[in-house]
Amino acid sequence: MPDSSLIITLAQLNQKVGDLPGNADAMLKVREKSLHSDLIVFPEMQLIGYPPEDLVLKPALIERAAIELERMAAATEDGGPAMLVGSVFVRDGALHNGVALLEGGRVAATRFKYELPNYGTFDEKRLFMPGPLPEPVLFKGAMLGLPICEDIWHPDVCRHLAELGAEIFICVNGSPYEIDKDELRIDGVAKRRAIDTGIPLAYVNRVGGQDEVVFDGASFVVGPEGAVWVQMPDWEEAVVDTRWNKVPAGKGHRWRCAPGEVHELAEHPEDIYCAMVLALRDYVDKNRFPGVVLGLSGGIDSALCAAIAVDALGPDRVWCVMMPSRYTAPESLEDAEACAKALGTRLDTIPIEPAVAGFTDMLAPVFAGRSPDLTEENLQSRIRGVLLMALSNKFGPMLVTTGNKSEMSVGYATIYGDMNGGYNPLKDAYKTTVFAISKWRNRARPGFALGPVGEVIPERIITKPPSAELREDQKDEDSLPPYDVLDGILLGLVEHEKSVDQLVSEGFDRDTVARIERLLYVAEYKRRQAAPGVKLGMRNFGRDRRYPITNAFRSA
Repeated sequence: MPDSSLIITLAQLNQKVGDLPGNADAMLKVREKSLHSDLIVFPEMQLIGYPPEDLVLKPALIERAAIELERMAAATEDGGPAMLVGSVFVRDGALHNGVALLEGGRVAATRFKYELPNYGTFDEKRLFMPGPLPEPVLFKGAMLGLPICEDIWHPDVCRHLAELGAEIFICVNGSPYEIDKDELRIDGVAKRRAIDTGIPLAYVNRVGGQDEVVFDGASFVVGPEGAVWVQMPDWEEAVVDTRWNKVPAGKGHRWRCAPGEVHELAEHPEDIYCAMVLALRDYVDKNRFPGVVLGLSGGIDSALCAAIAVDALGPDRVWCVMMPSRYTAPESLEDAEACAKALGTRLDTIPIEPAVAGFTDMLAPVFAGRSPDLTEENLQSRIRGVLLMALSNKFGPMLVTTGNKSEMSVGYATIYGDMNGGYNPLKDAYKTTVFAISKWRNRARPGFALGPVGEVIPERIITKPPSAELREDQKDEDSLPPYDVLDGILLGLVEHEKSVDQLVSEGFDRDTVARIERLLYVAEYKRRQAAPGVKLGMRNFGRDRRYPITNAFRSA
């Protein structure tokens, strides 16, 4: 192909951290189907998987990564397309996050990440050394600037590359999903770099779940005027050719990308639901569980988790279990059955009253003289946790736990009971979000979902007052403020680190805010023992918000 045109293929792929041969084979498979291309671009650290955390500190992994990279490089000896592959590299004893240009049977060039993120889910400064400010790479007549992910969130790298003659920016990314991040990536970052430098930018992101983070893909190309030339889909793997031509511009020339397909991205709250489904699917599949089991109580949290699980895995891989007690309302039994039927899942009913009676009898001598209290309520939840774990152990499915972020924030969950489980799709979703997503799912379904269309969460589950049903006539709002009030307070305390005084100035009741702050702090020990769950917002528990368990500070 003449130097005046290029085909650059953007490949947003899933990956499995540590599966070096598998990740390499997946990239080579893309290459086999893209022999018409000049260059195939893969996401950040696609060979290793991202985020690799301390796995990259193992010398054996680094050695094997180098071997796999050489194998991939050798594949380009056929004169076909070159590849831009993210991996880890050791130079002068320092470990770097970088990319390699594989061309002509060899590693033709490497560039290292300069800006290392060290906030929220990222702690790259404890793993890697920053590279020097990178220079452009000459490829088939085009000067390519190769910023890596965080490098474009600051102006220095792109400005430096522009000053050295870069003509096209190709930015490889491992950018996790967060609410409203699409707009921030495109308008707040990529367009700004392109407009500031006058250089078009191709942004390649991965897709798929990795423990508590999930990647939404949504790769794109923006022009120097801020126009979106190409927008790839979100939440699904995709391989797209972008066609570039060198055109006259002033006294010289510039590279332009031919306009391609511009996919619509998922809007709110569909994006949250997609994140939950994909994260659960990859967690279950990549860890080789045959399916999942969960307690279906007739309440909204477990119903939504069941819908997420069915959309992620299909109804045949989801097992729902109703475990009624003497306090379970007949409506809850009916609602659980209707939900399981709508989703097409297996539903078994295992009454817990015999176990409650047995534990009550065993504990009677040591509990003598004390009135029933929260202990007896929690005993029911812990019995249910034991039953579900028994099914998981006996038959192999992973136990899904179903507590939402509102409950986890204030400790409204039973440790070693309803907190039991291997993964929690709702861990970063407040209760008001749970209501919104449930209503949305009854109206729509993501294209990659495996569950049925139509109403899958019976309307009564959404409209009835939430209850743990651990005592007579119990309602969540007996112990907590209404969820719209609670979530407003929690958004201030957790997401924005506001003080009690600040929230009071916004109209919240002082005593209520002070009580919620105290509950938030004292529940930290429970959250440290909670199952992992997908990150949705900017301050999820565990990866983003890292508070001490022993903590005497109060802002009230």
